[in-house]
Amino acid sequence: MPHTDRSLANGDATDFLKSLGFPSVTVHETFTHFDFTSPGRRVLLIGPMGSGKTEFSARVWRDAAVAQKKSDVVRRLTATGDVDRRKVFFIRSELDATRFSGYPDDAMAYRGGYIRCGENIARIKDSFGLEKVIEDHPDIGTYIIDEASFFDERLVYVVRNHSMQRGVMFIFPTLILNFRRDIFNSTARLMLDMATDVIPLTAYCEHPDCMKSAFYTYRYYQVGDKECPALYFDPLIIVGGDEHKVDSFQPNYAARCDEHHYLPGKEYTFFHLKPMGMMAARGEENPLRSELGALKGNIGKSLLYRNLAEGTPDGLQREMFLNSLLPANIAEKALAYLFSEQNLVPEELLVRLVSELELDREYLQKVLEDNRRPVVFDQQLLFS
Repeated sequence: MPHTDRSLANGDATDFLKSLGFPSVTVHETFTHFDFTSPGRRVLLIGPMGSGKTEFSARVWRDAAVAQKKSDVVRRLTATGDVDRRKVFFIRSELDATRFSGYPDDAMAYRGGYIRCGENIARIKDSFGLEKVIEDHPDIGTYIIDEASFFDERLVYVVRNHSMQRGVMFIFPTLILNFRRDIFNSTARLMLDMATDVIPLTAYCEHPDCMKSAFYTYRYYQVGDKECPALYFDPLIIVGGDEHKVDSFQPNYAARCDEHHYLPGKEYTFFHLKPMGMMAARGEENPLRSELGALKGNIGKSLLYRNLAEGTPDGLQREMFLNSLLPANIAEKALAYLFSEQNLVPEELLVRLVSELELDREYLQKVLEDNRRPVVFDQQLLFS
């Protein structure tokens, strides 16, 4: 008998059910178990913070536990050589050690709970660490790599090679967009290029007055009772815990819709800050030094304040944009951005400006190390 496509569009399905005497309902796609039979998949789970990416991964883990109880007949469907995709291993970045300090060492933690991974969990620093884990576990067929955008670009090619050559499946619960609503970094861009599947997840906008879908991760500081959006040039990576913080140094994150995702300082970054960095790279340091001095000691005299105060119309957005000036170390963040992301300020000038302006060395040292541009500020002795 020839195969007949019996799939129905939602409207057709509703009419069909009515013809059988059922009430009118909206028929949604089936929420299915995870597929471990297809070899070599590279699955991106994308969405803002709080959208359930790691919780989805926990579902995969639980589905795998059920699938592993099946017979050897099933293994022929889920295995490629020695690799069995029902065997799952969870990988996190070493940077995340402080985020989950309240959980067991073997926990795959997510908002509202966690599952225990036993020995099938590791923290790695980079793509070489991933290679070592794979080498040590030749029978593992599925790797869940949390926040893969935090790793080096080489990891993407390690993943591609093992998936294509050995049938290993990789799942990436990760941010593709950063808090600036830009592609997170070049690793994220390469991951999009090599993915075979993309599963987008959303969340409710976490603004208290909103129920829209949120697609973006919003970074803000809680200074007293004020919500202070992160400036555009805030460090790309800031390592910290997931709990809410009232802190001028450590940010919070929320899923937000377009309307409630505030991002002050973007125009300033490209109209003022970056050009001053380019001038400093050519030896014209005074404009940058003057602006950093104002950001540190008298922000009302800075170009940043003028840009936000004069360039934003009255109303809630203006209030929120001006709140962005309340968190600490804005000068340090501006300088770190020019050094670690734009590669405009040479290390010698960075160290000298930190010394001359008495900037927060401890803060800068940690931020630059987390963003993979470590600097030793004791070099100031060379210029004294």
